[in-house]
Amino acid sequence: MQATPTLCSALACNLDVDILSAALPLLAEGRVEALEWSFDALFWAGQIPDWFSELLRTYSASGRLLGHGVFFSLLSGRWSREQQQWLTQLRQLANQLPFAHITEHFGFFTGQNFHSGAPLPVPYTPVTLRLGQDRLSRLYEACQCPVGLENLAFAYALEEVKRHGEFLDKLLEPVNGFLILDLHNLYCQLHNFSISYEDLIDLYPLHRVREIHISGGSWEASALAPGQRVRRDTHDQGVPEEVFQLLQRTMPRCPHLRFVVLEQLGNSLRTEDSRARFRLDFGRMEALVQEHRAGLTASADQAFLPLRPPQPGPALEEPALHEQQQHLSRILETAPSVAEARQLLLASPLLASTDWNIEQWAPHMLETAVRIAQKWK
Repeated sequence: MQATPTLCSALACNLDVDILSAALPLLAEGRVEALEWSFDALFWAGQIPDWFSELLRTYSASGRLLGHGVFFSLLSGRWSREQQQWLTQLRQLANQLPFAHITEHFGFFTGQNFHSGAPLPVPYTPVTLRLGQDRLSRLYEACQCPVGLENLAFAYALEEVKRHGEFLDKLLEPVNGFLILDLHNLYCQLHNFSISYEDLIDLYPLHRVREIHISGGSWEASALAPGQRVRRDTHDQGVPEEVFQLLQRTMPRCPHLRFVVLEQLGNSLRTEDSRARFRLDFGRMEALVQEHRAGLTASADQAFLPLRPPQPGPALEEPALHEQQQHLSRILETAPSVAEARQLLLASPLLASTDWNIEQWAPHMLETAVRIAQKWK
């Protein structure tokens, strides 16, 4: 590979026949300047094929392999044996295959079992802040490279949307971590809460953005609000024009941006038409990245490494938060209707009149949370 560009056009590419078939022409042409890999999807899998290992080693050797975790459940109130095993496996993997950085998703998983459910938000309190900072210190200690978090697409209320960026900044501060700014997730919030781009983007710590994600998603009708559509971050369609516009507007605001990554689920790339659209989306992203890169002046790269390496002690646990999360998950997963879910939440001594602010949740977003939880149950 040639020297690493100041700003790289990248793909999220896993051991999946459909995504690999769509990406192969781009890889063969040398256009994929960095590779993002959801490494923990293979923690419980069998042997990785030699050819895929060689692909990963090639990008790792040039400092362009990005690790993107999915299953850590960063903000779960209880520290589980599975989380400890996840970190142990990451430590072993990072020793064998150095990463440019490691990232995880904000939130906790619904569901009783590790590796089941969908990531949902938590209250922005000192308790959840301490918990997240503890988990991020363990993440850094395991991988010994920059660590970051991705902004969440889903929110229950507008006030939560407005506070998300500030809370991410506080979570990342002790490890001097960075932010993946997922622009489709941002697009979901712009639409679902009728807030303007200018009002929202300035609420994020853009000096921490090292990576941007773009992707597509889907629309879902709301039974509670006829004519209202909820934007979902399902990664199963091409990139909307609005997200490309967000990319063009946002890159100049992020002084430490290094990677722009295109994501799409492999199961949505099973036809030649969908694969061709995927490659066109990459080409559009690539052109915008090159245009922005051409105007960049050389500057010192932000390392995003802790000023003082963390030395985590026993894992922090918050039993009350864990109990609330489990109770919320049960309600979302089992309620026969949104109206009954809301009734159960408001009657719950664990959740009502607490920092979860369930009384302020937008009905169409509670409806979406029920659908998400029951899909992943």
